[in-house]
Amino acid sequence: MKIAILIARILLGLVFFASGIVSLLKLGKMGGMPVDATAFMTLMVAHNYTTFVALIMLIGGLLLLVGRFVPIGLVLLGPILVNILLFHILFQVPGIITGLVCTVLEVFLIWAYRFSFRGLFAAAPEVS
Repeated sequence: MKIAILIARILLGLVFFASGIVSLLKLGKMGGMPVDATAFMTLMVAHNYTTFVALIMLIGGLLLLVGRFVPIGLVLLGPILVNILLFHILFQVPGIITGLVCTVLEVFLIWAYRFSFRGLFAAAPEVS
């Protein structure tokens, strides 16, 4: 089980770390998208939203790769995965496979680190 967790953590970390670097350095192209998707992404790039998301992807991916503060990395990457899935469901369904694979890895890692998330599901959490 430890090997499966390590493989999932490194794969997910590599995907997000590399995607963050590519997005920050503006190495990717937005070609081949529907008109609505291109307009949406152009607006996000113009307002530097994608730069912020790329930084979060970079930090979350790095935390997973290093193996320290993995639950924080998973929390950072969760909303990004939701946005990736929504983008592909609403704009570009054929590209959803990578998002689904990353979501499966994320859910598996959340389950593997479930004891770290125990406090989030407490009905009456303690206050110090």
